Amino acid sequence: MAIVINLTDIKTILKNVDVVAAMEEGFVQYSNGNTVVPPVGELLFSEPKGEAHIKYGYIKQDDYYVIKVASGFYDNPKLGIASSQGLMLLFSQKTGQPVAVLLDEGHLTDIRTAAAGALAAKYFAPEHITAIGVIGTGIQARLQLEYLQKNTPCKTAWVWGRTTESMEKFKVDIETDFDVHLASSPSEVARHANLIVTTTPSETPLLLAEDILPGTHITAVGSDTSEKQELESVLLAKADIVIADSIPQSKSRGEIYRAIKDSKLSLGEINELGQAIQNPALQRTTEEQISVVDLTGVAVQDIMIARAIYTNF
Repeated sequence: MAIVINLTDIKTILKNVDVVAAMEEGFVQYSNGNTVVPPVGELLFSEPKGEAHIKYGYIKQDDYYVIKVASGFYDNPKLGIASSQGLMLLFSQKTGQPVAVLLDEGHLTDIRTAAAGALAAKYFAPEHITAIGVIGTGIQARLQLEYLQKNTPCKTAWVWGRTTESMEKFKVDIETDFDVHLASSPSEVARHANLIVTTTPSETPLLLAEDILPGTHITAVGSDTSEKQELESVLLAKADIVIADSIPQSKSRGEIYRAIKDSKLSLGEINELGQAIQNPALQRTTEEQISVVDLTGVAVQDIMIARAIYTNF
């Protein structure tokens, strides 16, 4: 019979799991062709605004396969509910029997996304980080700052959000750990930070090519559907390095998809994160390069984190 692991237990287990290392292993397996990851299932809602993603797959010769349902409903905070929700289902790859139900309420999706952001910065951020720029003030914005500290520590943060109220609240929440500066615009963030993470569900570009200084690294997290876009397409054309977490997914979603659709970029100019991790020639080679890593979220991340929770339970 499948065991049920609740959110409290999941958070306790996570303290003993190196999630960044798990993401690194997963992306390498994915880019090396050792996984089966079908296209993302997706439900989009308008009243209220929200979305649900179904991601699933397995690593070849592993013990398990995973089905994950994660949603984002952006009016939830008004109801006192987190915008992220969801669960993960773990099955035996040998018999198909359900092994575990992870009632994570979307937390594991948030954590694996933040860990992927930290992994991207590990390989592509400049050696000297002047400040971390954060576009957005939600759960993912806070987690990105937290997870970046392991490999790219910097306590100076420039933050922009959609409302003054959200920015002020974000500052209060993190100012015991960070020197926080509130920006009047995304372009002000770009003027002060050379490691930027974008975490919003925006459908219009927030960062423009002209905003970005030489040597800047950007990890784009928010654009995980075909409608969303946080980076101007010309910005990706300007970048010296453009990395996708999944090239197949970049054909239908994310910043790369939008840049290709706008004829500013071609698939031939893109490398995959798992490939770049293994090949230093695909990583940053000078401090002046502009790099962009587009994270649309890949099922292999869910496989790795669900397996880690279950095996450490």
